[in-house]
Amino acid sequence: MSLAYSYPKSRFEPAVLVDLNSRSERERLSRSALLGFFKLAASWQLRDDDARELLGGLSSSSWYDWKKNPDRVLEVDRITRVSYLLGIYKALHILYGDKLADEWIHLPNTNQVFGGRTPLAYMLGGGLIAMQTVRKLLDARRGGL
Repeated sequence: MSLAYSYPKSRFEPAVLVDLNSRSERERLSRSALLGFFKLAASWQLRDDDARELLGGLSSSSWYDWKKNPDRVLEVDRITRVSYLLGIYKALHILYGDKLADEWIHLPNTNQVFGGRTPLAYMLGGGLIAMQTVRKLLDARRGGL
């Protein structure tokens, strides 16, 4: 006789993970990810230099080429960055009105995570890990964690 242990049922359903190492998955997601990022950059009124840095240090010529032709396959790092940023954008628009949601990354923040800096400065300085931290912070604020 064996005992079967199981966790009690809950409302939590784990998200289906996308294998970003799969080129076909990245091909499927890249165009919409880039188009979403360009809209986010416009909504947040990002300087091109800051937008390029959030994408992982994209050159100026590549930035303008990507804007003209978003049909490309992003690397795992870049598609992950865009995913975090779009999640941040969504969380901000759930938490705040549109005006504050779009200004929030430019406002100095007293949360100890930011140390008085703006969330944008924090993410530009900390890269992917900082984006992940901001995403988790906002998801926790909206009750998503």
